[in-house]
Amino acid sequence: MRKLSFILLIMLLPATLLISSFKEPSTSVNNLNPPNEFETLLSFLEANRNFINTDAAPALIPADEVKKNFKNPKYHIIDIRSATWFEYGHIKNAANVQPADLLNHFENSIIPSEYDKIVLVCYSGQSAAYFTSLLRLAGYDNAYSMNWGMSSWRVDFAENSWLKNTSDDFNSKLETTSNEKANKGAAPAISTGKSEGEAILRARLEKAFATPYKESIVKSSAVFELPADYYIIDYNGADRYAKGHIPQAVQYDPNASLSSTTDLLTIPTDKRVLVYGPTGQETAYVVAYLNVLGYNAGNLAYGGNSFMHKTLKDNNWEAFTKKDVNMFPVIE
Repeated sequence: MRKLSFILLIMLLPATLLISSFKEPSTSVNNLNPPNEFETLLSFLEANRNFINTDAAPALIPADEVKKNFKNPKYHIIDIRSATWFEYGHIKNAANVQPADLLNHFENSIIPSEYDKIVLVCYSGQSAAYFTSLLRLAGYDNAYSMNWGMSSWRVDFAENSWLKNTSDDFNSKLETTSNEKANKGAAPAISTGKSEGEAILRARLEKAFATPYKESIVKSSAVFELPADYYIIDYNGADRYAKGHIPQAVQYDPNASLSSTTDLLTIPTDKRVLVYGPTGQETAYVVAYLNVLGYNAGNLAYGGNSFMHKTLKDNNWEAFTKKDVNMFPVIE
């Protein structure tokens, strides 16, 4: 009897396997519910690259430090200006690398860990700050931008950049009324097709480096003409905000307001986000971070210097003046 049962079992086994082969294919959780790329990316950044929410941001160094170290083999200077301006005059030993080529330069032309500081230099310090922020997000913690850019190196550079862009044109239009942040809402939609935080970040960074910084620039005249077109972030302390800000601007605390546990999700995804501070350099770091996360963020060109320069100067609030300009030598 036992022998008969064993024979029947052997005969039925192929049929059982055949029937099971026609069952619905198993579906993993990831197939049913693809990972939320924004949440995955944000979680990775806050665990590993949380530069923007620390006192290390912005990573600015002054021109005199760069001058003292341009012969220092532990310093690598990268000038991201156009080839024409680079040929007109640049810092000795600087490499001319266009922003779109920065990742390739870091990965294939140099060994970043061999340097104490890698310094990006541009015209005003704003675009260098933007791309330095991207490099920090890429894991290069020794990346810095030179404060005020080449405008602080020699007066002819300053005259072409900072000195002609400081203004008090809209100082009389500032408001002191406090505006409330938006309610927390939906996060940006990111679709790179990746599932791991580091892979999503890489895809977002490649896109950001390939996008010209000029697409992130917003001029003060456009903002004061139509402030309702923007969600305006005043990236200053509360005291400065209380003394006067762009109409409809909302105050966010530097190095504190842009995390998942504070106010990041109060930033809307259905509107252009404008960030401004005193110089446009500190906020260029922020705008790069927000754009990588999927927000549509823009930086106010030259910051508060572009519309309330005298107020900044009177209060000693990072106003650019001729006192910030040196007469350092350049290679022509």
